[in-house]
Amino acid sequence: MLLGKLAQPARSLSERLFPGGCRGFWGWLNAVFNKVDYERIQAVGPDRAASEWLLRCGALVRYQGYEKWQQDYSGLPTGPLGKYKIEAINATESCIMYRGFDYLDGLEHVAEIKLQKCIYIQDECLQRLSETKNLQKSLLQLKIISCGNVTDKGIIALHKLTYVTCRALQYQPTVLGFGCCSVGRPDVWGSGMAEFEELT
Repeated sequence: MLLGKLAQPARSLSERLFPGGCRGFWGWLNAVFNKVDYERIQAVGPDRAASEWLLRCGALVRYQGYEKWQQDYSGLPTGPLGKYKIEAINATESCIMYRGFDYLDGLEHVAEIKLQKCIYIQDECLQRLSETKNLQKSLLQLKIISCGNVTDKGIIALHKLTYVTCRALQYQPTVLGFGCCSVGRPDVWGSGMAEFEELT
């Protein structure tokens, strides 16, 4: 009975601080995880800083020359600055969001990104990916699966990623087609075009 009386003020305080309840708290915490620390990028280099951001948000990274996916934040490899270069990102069910995408700017070796069931990924995120100069040069594969806030506007925004073949739109109710999407391959589709085909 005493515990119930103590819990009531705590509950009402959390409701005042986070009007959406628990959902509001997690949104706030995820926003904190995505805050870019520019001093950290300068201190440890873009690949290490981006690794810390991605793992903090629940994503996985794979480094150039390694087959194993890094998933443990406290087990991040150490070594000389710039030794470990991110080659692939698997952001399945992670909380990465637009505000953290500045971490991607300094990455020069990312060839593969997978965004699956990412509740904070929106059209603006895909536009930001498309405008990231280093990704325009290095990214070869982009998978977008079951990201409910992505629309056809976001998929079309990927046209600047000229060397990407992206398998996308599986279970994307907000996009005008389901299936595969190859974006911006001038040799195949014509510059700036996005074509869709049905997956079987």
